[in-house]
Amino acid sequence: MTVSIYQVFTRLFRNDSGQNVYNGDLDTNGSSKFNHFTNEALREIKNMGFTHIWFTGVIRHATFTSFPDAGLEADHPAIVKGKAGSPYAVKDFFDVAPDLAEDITNRMQEFEALVKRCHQQNLKVIIDFVPNHVCRQYQSLQKPDGIPALGENDDTSMSFSPANNFYYIPGAPFKIPEGIDTEGLPPYYEMPAKATGNNVFAAQPSRTDWYETVKLNYGVDFQDDNKEYFVPEPQTWQRMYEVLEFWAGRGIDGFRIDMAEMIPVDFWEWAVPRVREKFPDMLFIAEIYKPHEYKKYIERGHFDWLYDKEQFYNTVRAVIEGKTPAAAISDIWKAQEGIEKYMLRFLENHDEQRIASEFFIGDPEKAIPAMVLTTTMHTGPVMVYFGQEMGERGMDKEGFSGRDGKTTIFDYWRVEHFQKWVNGGKFDGEELDENSRNLRAAYIKLLKYRENSKVIQTGGFYDLMWANQHLDTNYIYAFMRHTNGQVLLVLLNFDVDKEKDFTLKIPSHAVNHVGLNANNQLDAKIVYGNTSNNRFVCNGEQDLVADFSLSPHTGFIFELK
Repeated sequence: MTVSIYQVFTRLFRNDSGQNVYNGDLDTNGSSKFNHFTNEALREIKNMGFTHIWFTGVIRHATFTSFPDAGLEADHPAIVKGKAGSPYAVKDFFDVAPDLAEDITNRMQEFEALVKRCHQQNLKVIIDFVPNHVCRQYQSLQKPDGIPALGENDDTSMSFSPANNFYYIPGAPFKIPEGIDTEGLPPYYEMPAKATGNNVFAAQPSRTDWYETVKLNYGVDFQDDNKEYFVPEPQTWQRMYEVLEFWAGRGIDGFRIDMAEMIPVDFWEWAVPRVREKFPDMLFIAEIYKPHEYKKYIERGHFDWLYDKEQFYNTVRAVIEGKTPAAAISDIWKAQEGIEKYMLRFLENHDEQRIASEFFIGDPEKAIPAMVLTTTMHTGPVMVYFGQEMGERGMDKEGFSGRDGKTTIFDYWRVEHFQKWVNGGKFDGEELDENSRNLRAAYIKLLKYRENSKVIQTGGFYDLMWANQHLDTNYIYAFMRHTNGQVLLVLLNFDVDKEKDFTLKIPSHAVNHVGLNANNQLDAKIVYGNTSNNRFVCNGEQDLVADFSLSPHTGFIFELK
């Protein structure tokens, strides 16, 4: 089974009543709701070729917004990023964001109903787990009875203790970072100051730090040569296991682990098998940016998939932008040989700039060869960020999030293309402009082909670039996928302006390796892309050759027979 994940920023999916007022609050700009993910909307996502949906921003986090009728107070404005707040500054590990509920008193029931609707449409549900840090005013009002509050038993006179949940700066109060506007705000009091989430052990972090968060203590004394105290298990280990168990019990299918590499792999080695004792199919996806540690988090951490940003995303983005030759793509599989099936590949997510933004390539059609590559190069999962398939630009200036090419995660806002989900959640493609319709159709065709292709699901990979150094390797990339005599040829032209005419060679070694029955010629039947069939013929040296002409920024898939 291929895995295709649709990441959606839950607050922004659909918003029928709100406006787009700069720095607008919840009453003005509104928020999407769990109930906006109707059966019709979920069915449409499933029909696009997705198997999983990652709901980003589900767990309750710090926010400017208060909900007095539900007894939920706003956080201090000086330690919240944006009116809506960052979903990665968790306020209560055992609650959902009240913004997302139509009936706030029944918000958990609305979330659980959403999970059931997803399962009815054969979509598996992934949510974030943020184990490294919490918001500065963390307070769990919904934790189950018998579970201690985080920090409840901490000795705040000690900067570090394996028994503490937090790290402290004893005797020093927390100071708001310089440059944060506090005019007219009441004072914020935190004594002693807690260490900041990105490992800042000072009472006053900078405004570029994760100043709205506090670091959780997994038994590593960062200020004493990173000494580890894992026996007995630190208290935080048990508290975080309780969080994982709680959400697994709500019926979800997997966790995307925020900044997993900032947590000792020893914790994952301990926690993941314990979760799977009760929930054997639970998925764990690691956000990790250290390639030299990939194998450790796979083998010891028991992760199913790892973010492939540092090698795949960074390389392919540079190729799209013309900063790196297409031949550099070969370096990805060479670096990942043996672990490629664990790598989650993407061209967008909530942290990255939109392809269609002025900060990336501007025209999303120019990234089509990269999307063909993403969906065909390996057997591992792929991910699409909501709106990517329609050319969402991320060029609004929403509030805390400026005009930066990203879709805000900090503000209340309406995302343009998701106002096109009409008639109670049924998608009407006619509501889109022609370019967006064509882009969406291209994504769906790719995803559906991938979904039904045994070669892509299970097949091997053969890089043809070693035998084709005569090509314009700045822009052309060619490879094959193969299994049991079935072979796909993938040709990509990353040049955004120029057509490429060339002769491609399939060497005799490749013919034998992938099990082709060539008999001096080979038919290439087009299965993705707008071009004609082709034929390879023997060049007299037991190699097969064929002439191709690729339009600018295109990708093609052929079946070879």
